[in-house]
Amino acid sequence: MQAYIIALLKRSWRMFATVTKVMLPVMIAVQVAEYFGLVDLIGRLIAPAMALLHMPPEAGIIWVTTLFVGIYGGLATLAGLAHALDMTTAQLSALSAMMLIAHAIPVEQSIVRRAGAGFGVTAALRIGTAIVYGAAVSWACHLTGTLSEPLSFEWLRGSSFLPEGQTAGYMGWIQATAFSLLLTFLIIAGLVMILDGMDRLGITRRITAAMTPLLKVSGLNAQVAPVTTVGVLLGLTYGGALIIEEAEKQNFSARTRFLALAWLSLSHSLIEDTLILLALGADIWIILVGRVAITLTIVAILARLTDRGDWRAVAASGQTP
Repeated sequence: MQAYIIALLKRSWRMFATVTKVMLPVMIAVQVAEYFGLVDLIGRLIAPAMALLHMPPEAGIIWVTTLFVGIYGGLATLAGLAHALDMTTAQLSALSAMMLIAHAIPVEQSIVRRAGAGFGVTAALRIGTAIVYGAAVSWACHLTGTLSEPLSFEWLRGSSFLPEGQTAGYMGWIQATAFSLLLTFLIIAGLVMILDGMDRLGITRRITAAMTPLLKVSGLNAQVAPVTTVGVLLGLTYGGALIIEEAEKQNFSARTRFLALAWLSLSHSLIEDTLILLALGADIWIILVGRVAITLTIVAILARLTDRGDWRAVAASGQTP
């Protein structure tokens, strides 16, 4: 038992070390930008656009960082702006859904392009879906009063644990940053244990089996559905690599690859990334159930269009039928 726990902690530490290489530079950049007034400037510039989504300007800064750097980069920005962030559960859920749908575009869509679908069309698909879905969720909840509870993110910086008078200045920032990184390690360690437990109990295998028919319903070829399911659960990088490998073995058509990669682009890493944002307070119906539903709908529409011979989407991806 002791050896098992030590092994999990070592794995968690390796993951944390990798994540810290992303988060710490972003945290420093946010602090520097805030010191020179750049955060306020950017906030004022994007405020009108974010108002259309019924979100505060800071949400736009968080999402743009996520688009380029990834989920952990977005979380680092959120932690850096926690003291100024004023959001409801609905707004956080909408922002979280946008982060989950569209993140790390330069890296992940390069993998998608290598697997057989164009960078531009899949990137546009992710960003467009994220904006439309995020706006729909935010406005629907606002108009109905759903999930209207205000949220505080000060716990991300450990403000309540710091002695009074030590939350400002450089020392306060260093302590808050250290606390945020410690919290990140604890979350990663918890996720590693949960995922390992799910794997040992066969839960992951059952989820994979349940997802495969769902992917087929959306129009995916039965041959590519199993490898796509693995990517949907574990991540686009792994799923894309599997599709590259299987495409070489089974000679998948351009349409098959495009639909599988569209699924992966919109919904992947359903377990790990979803759990991280649930820990922040996002609603599971919005960031998991709704995200899968919108993905199924979009891929089903793309499948219908390409099945009728409309290859504009595939042509835009740089492939030939």
